[in-house]
Amino acid sequence: MIKEFFKTKIITPIINLLKQGITPEKISLCIALGVMLGVFPVIGSTMILCTIASLSLKLNLPLIQIISYLVYPLQFLFLIPFIRFGEWVLSVPPFPISIEALVDMIKTDIVQTIIVFWDATMHGIFGWIIVSCIMIPFIYFLFLPILRRVPIKGLKD
Repeated sequence: MIKEFFKTKIITPIINLLKQGITPEKISLCIALGVMLGVFPVIGSTMILCTIASLSLKLNLPLIQIISYLVYPLQFLFLIPFIRFGEWVLSVPPFPISIEALVDMIKTDIVQTIIVFWDATMHGIFGWIIVSCIMIPFIYFLFLPILRRVPIKGLKD
């Protein structure tokens, strides 16, 4: 079932893009940006970011959105690690991320809660930027040779 899903939803569309003349470089960049923008540590922002990246770099919008959608669950998984990494790099005290602490902060001072959470979000974005500077080229160069080896001639339409 999973194998069939990946074949029909990812592999076949990528092969079709290659057959249409989209370069392996562009597809690899779509994959790299789709993955990293899909885990951007601001919930609800990935679709807009993927659209901006796609339009500004003349990439395939459906492909970058599909990749982003596939890694969407990882956004929640990496949210706190990005915040913690940003805090560590910036040498700032960790934001107390727990439901109980957040509720207590809101009850005590909602304006301060917004300010503190804003800082945590900025720390997460900072951590994400650092990780992305490494991971985007890594993912790009990981997929590029694979995509270049896909035989376009002789593939059935």
